[in-house]
Amino acid sequence: MSKQHDIVASQDSINEYDEDAVLNPSANPHFDDILAARLSRRVALKGGITTAASALLGGSILSACGSSDDSPAPAPAPAPAPQPAPLKIGFTAVAKNKNDLVTVADGYNVSILHALGDPLHFGDTSWQDDGSESAESYNRRVGDGHDGMYWFGMSDAGAFDAKRSDRGLLAVNHEYVVAPYGLHPAGRAAGAARNATEVEKEIYAHGISVVEVKRDATGTGMSMVRGSRYNRRVTSATTMDITGPAKGSVQLQTLFSPTAVQTRGTNNNCANGYTPWGTYLTCEENYLNVISRAAGDDAQRSAKDVASLNRYGLPQNRKSPYLWETAGTADLFARWNSSVTGAAATADYRNTINTFGWVVEIDPFAPDSVPAKRTALGRFNHEGAWPAEAVAGKPIVIYMGDDSRNEYIYKFVSKANWDAADVGKGMAAGAKYLDEGTLYVAKFNADGSGTWVELSFGKNGLDATNATYAFADQGDVLINARIAGDIVGATKMDRPEWGAVHPTNGEIYMTLTNNSNRVANTATPTGSQLKPDAANPRYYEDMKGAASQKGNPNGHIIRWKEDAADVTKLTWDVYLFGAQADAAADVNLSALADSNDFSSPDGLYFDKRGMLWIQTDDGAYTDITNCMMLAALPGKVGDGAVVNAAGGTQTRAGAKATSDTLRRFLVGPKECEITGIAMTPDAKTLFFNVQHPGEETAPDWNAKTFGSYWPANQADPTVKKRPRSATVVITRKDGGEIGI
Repeated sequence: MSKQHDIVASQDSINEYDEDAVLNPSANPHFDDILAARLSRRVALKGGITTAASALLGGSILSACGSSDDSPAPAPAPAPAPQPAPLKIGFTAVAKNKNDLVTVADGYNVSILHALGDPLHFGDTSWQDDGSESAESYNRRVGDGHDGMYWFGMSDAGAFDAKRSDRGLLAVNHEYVVAPYGLHPAGRAAGAARNATEVEKEIYAHGISVVEVKRDATGTGMSMVRGSRYNRRVTSATTMDITGPAKGSVQLQTLFSPTAVQTRGTNNNCANGYTPWGTYLTCEENYLNVISRAAGDDAQRSAKDVASLNRYGLPQNRKSPYLWETAGTADLFARWNSSVTGAAATADYRNTINTFGWVVEIDPFAPDSVPAKRTALGRFNHEGAWPAEAVAGKPIVIYMGDDSRNEYIYKFVSKANWDAADVGKGMAAGAKYLDEGTLYVAKFNADGSGTWVELSFGKNGLDATNATYAFADQGDVLINARIAGDIVGATKMDRPEWGAVHPTNGEIYMTLTNNSNRVANTATPTGSQLKPDAANPRYYEDMKGAASQKGNPNGHIIRWKEDAADVTKLTWDVYLFGAQADAAADVNLSALADSNDFSSPDGLYFDKRGMLWIQTDDGAYTDITNCMMLAALPGKVGDGAVVNAAGGTQTRAGAKATSDTLRRFLVGPKECEITGIAMTPDAKTLFFNVQHPGEETAPDWNAKTFGSYWPANQADPTVKKRPRSATVVITRKDGGEIGI
């Protein structure tokens, strides 16, 4: 997720969208409240921290068992099957730096696949570096704010082939328009009302690009196939089906679709997912960037409506940063106003807010297919949707995070069991597996265990008699998944970002990027502040360069494993803590060194070999280095110890990192975020995205000076053009596998 720096110069702060604002008013306990009570009791009753630590880590003391001499000798164990050689990180760590380039490990090539404004088809001009491209042409150009993505191998016949590496379709999210430096001739025009041409261009620059990609004749490089029939844009104006339990809900009725079976557009798509049948999942996160609501609107609403709107961050008299609804009365613009303006919901766009916050399925192999908002997966600030490995005869399982402070982690389990015969069946397979199933929310316990609590109408108090919110049906529960999570007592987390599932052991990892707005345990929180807790345990002042930041500005990565006998149960620990190498030991809990220290983990990806890739979106360590990507070989849940973090909060920490288990692979250009990652099945091509290079420096349009000149300067440092988000291709010079 982008830091989304201020794109509106002067608005009343009370009306601006704050993606970090706490919208969760529930009294659900934090980890520290549970942990303190459990540990104090264990220490008092069982004799101190050793026993408490054993209980917290889920360990047990084994006693010898007697045996009879008359017992028959056990049969000899079969010879173990040959095991593949263990993975080893095989590159020299890249030094931290402030270069305006992608700096990658020695022995690797860097090239640009595509960037903002590049045409997908013939007939449109190449990007001109002056903002002169027409708004309409962005229906056929690469969008802005490159983010999550996935590689889909493609057969010669144009079908999904999960093993294909030399030809495929790359689906890429376009999260938001940056500043916007590349879209308009001189940035965004001033004024309370937006320019219609600018807004139209921004609407089309959001969404997703699907492009065909082929490996070149040398067998290493990759290039986009311009003019491919598979090349496609899905934007903020694309028609989409509404499917699953919320289809037809009165809360989704609009002037566009009075029967609530369709809507238009997908917005602020951050991370992503994929399906084993070969479709792309894109996830709507900071959609409040584009939706406004008028003053006095509460009086036009029911109490339930107001409760839902407030819980999802859209109070009355709230202006969106983009102000798209001010560009005119045309439907393209008016639909971004989620206010009561007509006689009924079918006559206006009061329910626009409810049509966003979903997981959207797209079939990249069928360019004319209609994307679907799969409502069974719930509505919230979806950072991504990460599937577990599909197993024949077992349900499809997808993990999701709600990227806001004090929000929750979710899991979806399909009703249908996986059948490999559904590979390649596109949206029909999506309807089978994603329109029926069970949504769960995570509740963590201080002893290191946890449970998944079912969010189904008629269970756990989620019904029409609930005093907090009277749910009408399952569609209502899913539209208001946050409220359902409040009611069942889900555990509050700090901005769950990207997730990844280990391909071998099935353990799940999720980044908790940072929180520089904490208070000490002894202080009284105000506004969006939070106290430390066991899963987010550190409270400290940031190191040199950002001394004003307090709390946990460097972030960490949590992980958990699920009980094989009962998949509603889990065990958790904290895999890695971001920190500067020279930080105090209770801050640098993972013992990071110069070769692997990092801050603000965001993007996360397991390749098929089991190597974990970690990307950063940092604001605390950027006095020392630009954002980066690291390669890791993680252990497993419970491989570390119980520790006391800075500020005194106790937590479960994974094994400390070493240069053999964690190493910096690349550093990005100035003022960027490193995000989005995909790899071909043969592990010989790695794709990642650079988002918003130069974002923090105000441009001088007359002098044509910017905070970054990337990607134009990647091949030739003397070239100076506007910065653009772009997709990067990494290959090894010897054609070998990446990272080893």
